[in-house]
Amino acid sequence: MVLADMMRTKGELSKTILARFLKLHPKLIDLSLDRMHGLLKKLSHPEARLPPVIHIAGTNGKGSTLAYLDAILRADGRRVDSYISPHLVHFNERIRLNGVPISEAKLLALLQECEDANDGAPVTFFEITTAAALLAFERSAADILLLEVGLGGRLDATNVVARPALTAITPVSIDHTQYLGETLAEIAGEKAGILKSGVPAVVGVQQPIAADAINARAASLATPLQRQGIEWHIQRKGDELIYEGSSGPQNFRQHFPLPALLGAHQIGNAGIAIACIEALAACAVSPASIASGLEGARWPGRLHQIVMPGSAPGWEIWLDGGHNAAAGAALAGARVWNDKPLHLITGMINSKPPEDFIRPFVPVATTLTGVAVPGEATSLAPDEIAIAAAGLGLKSYQADSVEAAIARLTREAGPARILICGSLYLAGHVLALLE
Repeated sequence: MVLADMMRTKGELSKTILARFLKLHPKLIDLSLDRMHGLLKKLSHPEARLPPVIHIAGTNGKGSTLAYLDAILRADGRRVDSYISPHLVHFNERIRLNGVPISEAKLLALLQECEDANDGAPVTFFEITTAAALLAFERSAADILLLEVGLGGRLDATNVVARPALTAITPVSIDHTQYLGETLAEIAGEKAGILKSGVPAVVGVQQPIAADAINARAASLATPLQRQGIEWHIQRKGDELIYEGSSGPQNFRQHFPLPALLGAHQIGNAGIAIACIEALAACAVSPASIASGLEGARWPGRLHQIVMPGSAPGWEIWLDGGHNAAAGAALAGARVWNDKPLHLITGMINSKPPEDFIRPFVPVATTLTGVAVPGEATSLAPDEIAIAAAGLGLKSYQADSVEAAIARLTREAGPARILICGSLYLAGHVLALLE
């Protein structure tokens, strides 16, 4: 998390408070719950007075799963609040009250309240802004709260809800090793830190090592698991999803439309959302609402088509914020690339090897153009990305900006597809250009 991420919000007053939070603790990320519990005590424990919570952890797919759940539940007439991170353009996006980003006035008041209560004590940016979100959710009239983990799980600032209604873990892969551990088993163990004794947990498909770590944690807590491929199944058959669950005396089996979000990986994300709905025994949702939510879900920055100012005729421009090896594999495998040349415009931060993200694209991409992520001190230089791509055998270039890369591609090549990818921060920058 860096300054440009923290400062992307509409209101100047909120920007000022958010900037002050940077001085409250020497580290931008410092995984611990002690400071969070201390601040929440000063705020009279808003985390103890929330609506039923679905707590979502994982490496990839958290946001998409949340988007499906939000759309499904609201299609069924429920009022749904949600907490996501990071935001793409404006900080307000992180706190959504019944699907709408919190207003600038409410955000400002909550941030000021938290700053006053904290009284200068050490606290990280994510901790104090999460406390503000919990205050907002406590005072909202929602039927359910969707709470996305920021980083890891066990020591993440969101892991202060003693007894959520449900937890969910999306696929786990290697990422954020500097905070979560070097091995997949260690990382999965951190993600499994959100599991609670006796609280059902829905688990997406996992690599065996990750599954073992999650299963071990669940066994130690007597956490009932609903695991993809064991207790529930999802598959695409033609233009339908077929979901099979385990509720009732006979397995729950339903046919649903394909999800609105593109990519084969979205089948699993949609399945996790449906399994969560099935696991919420006290929250019966109609199959029609599930179908409507799957078709109506929207999640900016996740493999969707955009129109850039001055786009050349015949060109398609796509945007995605995936940034690790698993995300690269999922993106490269999307069916949308099958019938036209694909040109990548890629910007990345320096927390992971660019080769791991780029490698899956080698069989499907024609070129890659490296760009810097604007405003990010930890961005890889364009030439570093281009050199990494060239080393994998992919024809590569570099450009001063996304706009310059698009201009060169559309000037020198015939109509094709462009995918802007490699970083959520880059996706946010592009979305800001479209406002």
